[in-house]
Amino acid sequence: MIAAIDHVQLAAPPGAEDDLRAFYAGILGMTEIPKPPLLAARGGCWFRAGSVQLHLGVEPDFRAARKAHPGLRVTDIEAYAARLEARGARLTWDDDLPGHLRFYAQDPVGNRLEFLEPAPTG
Repeated sequence: MIAAIDHVQLAAPPGAEDDLRAFYAGILGMTEIPKPPLLAARGGCWFRAGSVQLHLGVEPDFRAARKAHPGLRVTDIEAYAARLEARGARLTWDDDLPGHLRFYAQDPVGNRLEFLEPAPTG
């Protein structure tokens, strides 16, 4: 039986690791976690925030997906969005999901990321 998602893998072009670190650690506030040595030799980098892990793997003929994306649940979405914008991230708010506040952003290589929080009730 499936119990949880262990991680989400996103792709990136070769040589993008420094830009990815600046975005995922510097802007999003995630922590880089070490890759096992055999996997580290392939390039890319891994990040964690709480129990959420995003793995960025190198893909030589990389093309960012236009629709596919992880949906990342956040708390205090307005403050989080302000933090990202203050650090240079461009956000697109979307109110098409009933009962949620959400926005989209792109990482430095064009991966789409969704950030959402249940809307306050009452």
